[in-house]
Amino acid sequence: MPESKPATPDVAPVARPVGRRGLVTVLVVAAVVTVLDQLTKAWALAALDPGVRRPVLGRWLGLQLISNPGAALSIATGMTWVLTVIAVVVVVVVIRTARQLGSRSWALTLGLLLGGAVGNLIDRMVREPGPLRGEVVDFIAYGSWFIGNVADIAIVVAAGLAMVLVARGIRLDGGREGAARADA
Repeated sequence: MPESKPATPDVAPVARPVGRRGLVTVLVVAAVVTVLDQLTKAWALAALDPGVRRPVLGRWLGLQLISNPGAALSIATGMTWVLTVIAVVVVVVVIRTARQLGSRSWALTLGLLLGGAVGNLIDRMVREPGPLRGEVVDFIAYGSWFIGNVADIAIVVAAGLAMVLVARGIRLDGGREGAARADA
């Protein structure tokens, strides 16, 4: 009589967390984004006149220095302290989550998100009119739609990557949703 193999449960295999490497990747990407964001903001403050648009690609892309007291698209103007609290919560959640990552793609994604959040959080802490109420420096003008900065670009790219990773079923631990069902 042939031996029967034990049945395996219908669950996706659990990937081993990358551990410190995941956290280090998140922190390195975040540091690069934050430094790049702050350097470009310093350049914009030194080189651009407030409100004066300099075309880069005709009317589609330009440079225009503004101080943004709100969130994206100047939403929540006058609620800067709330945006500061939200940014701090994002920073804490990303750092806590990064300790358990098993996916390099998620490490890159969370690093971009963390760097963008920290870049704009620095502005909220150190720029006028004062701590927790500081206005974010924006200078990249996208047509007549909105004006942003490097931190904003990192946040938008992170959101796009997160959507792709979720759509592909890639979990934070590096495993894939439904991988066991596909193998069966």
